[in-house]
Amino acid sequence: MDVAEFRTTNAPRVGSQSPPGQGGGGYTLPAVRISNEDILFCIDVGPETMVEMKVNGPNGRPYTRLESIKQAIMLFVHAKLSINSDHRFAFCALAKSTYWLRKEFSSEVDAASAALRGLSVESSPSQADLSQLFKVATHEAKKSRAQNRIFRLIFIYCRSSMKPLFQLPSTLRLFTLDVMYLHDKPGPENCPQTVYDTLVEALEKICEYEGYIFESGQGLTRALFRDMCKLLCHPQQRSIQDEFDLPKPLAKKSSAVDPAQGEENAIVITQ
Repeated sequence: MDVAEFRTTNAPRVGSQSPPGQGGGGYTLPAVRISNEDILFCIDVGPETMVEMKVNGPNGRPYTRLESIKQAIMLFVHAKLSINSDHRFAFCALAKSTYWLRKEFSSEVDAASAALRGLSVESSPSQADLSQLFKVATHEAKKSRAQNRIFRLIFIYCRSSMKPLFQLPSTLRLFTLDVMYLHDKPGPENCPQTVYDTLVEALEKICEYEGYIFESGQGLTRALFRDMCKLLCHPQQRSIQDEFDLPKPLAKKSSAVDPAQGEENAIVITQ
């Protein structure tokens, strides 16, 4: 995909002077190559993915984290393909280690839906090891680069009691890592801040382009969907996360705290 050359006459041309007596010339932004993406989703299937969210489904039962994650991923796939139908997706899951749900990258929505139906939750808790996941992502990234594509790993993690383990691959900066972290509140048996810090460490050492990490500990599906929509940003067109302040509020926030926005006030995780 090529971004077309953009011209304007509202500003002086870069590197040139405006003609005498004229208020301005023009400038040109050169065409830039924006690569199609191969996106690998990795979904945590530890027992904590069955924690209930604070939104009920049609049958009156609350959605679980896993059900909400599936909905958010399908929202992402539909939106991403509406932007560029040449993006492709594959899927894997994380129990103690990583295994494939769908290894072949595809632009078909039905293929994404079928892969997510294959998810099953582990019954016993375990400490996750991300080493194999990063090894797989590095291998797949090399294949994507050979096709003039870029590779992104979107990792969705739900464990609060144990930080994940990982060994870095021998070759770094071949792909971009995004993380969605759904966690429980801090407590005697939970250490979400330690887990978050570990995920940030991995992200900072691995990413080819700017990687984003979002967290939520309040069980609100709208927070998950909002952050998943932020990940629609193409890695080659991103600002750094500290400067990423979307979505913009439609009205000034009142000084009183809106109870519906509790997920942004109850816990602060620092990076």
